Amino acid sequence: MSIILLTVLTILIYKLIKLTSKKWASPLLHPLLLCPIVIIVFIQMAGISADTYMNSAKVLTNLLGPATVAFAIPIYKHFHLVKKYIGNIIVSITIGTLVAISSTFVLSILLHLKTNFLISILPRSITTPIAIEVSKEIGGTPTLTTIFVIVTGVTGGIIGPFALKWLAIKSPIAKGLSLGMSAHGVGTSKAMEYGEQEATFSTLAMIFAAIITLGWGSFLIPLLMDIAHV
Repeated sequence: MSIILLTVLTILIYKLIKLTSKKWASPLLHPLLLCPIVIIVFIQMAGISADTYMNSAKVLTNLLGPATVAFAIPIYKHFHLVKKYIGNIIVSITIGTLVAISSTFVLSILLHLKTNFLISILPRSITTPIAIEVSKEIGGTPTLTTIFVIVTGVTGGIIGPFALKWLAIKSPIAKGLSLGMSAHGVGTSKAMEYGEQEATFSTLAMIFAAIITLGWGSFLIPLLMDIAHV
């Protein structure tokens, strides 16, 4: 099956599921949750190997770079707000990374997860490229880290909007920071649906979370390992 056909089918599947999720507002119909499942079923039924599909999907995957660079546009447009709230951004994201790492660590200890598993999931709350580097630095398994980064992003993208609504959070800045911190790239994509300000601060949250977690990777995480004797 040609690259063009598989690419078009992937886009159509995503669009169809997104339209369905808008008509019936259910977490189970979220495109980021349902689309991979439908695609997996499709390629299995069609007898297409995962490698063949991944090579075909490179057309879409290669757009990730330009899409990431495009995040700079709303930051530039709202730079006056960024300067005004830079202190809030740094403090809130620092606390967010601490909560993400410590909560993951505590739950892993309570569930008696193996050391390699525990180390690999600690950087799950940052964007994939940085998470992989942190995982390597602390002795984790990058492949396992990638899986949990994706799970975290998709889960945050699904639950995040409901949490914002339930907590009655109206501030574009608070919405953006919370989505970017909790669901990184997926959260930023969702923030864009709210507006440019939300997208701006979600992007900043994603960037700062990655930078700060890199610091924790050489200090906080090794300290937690020593405390737990793992």
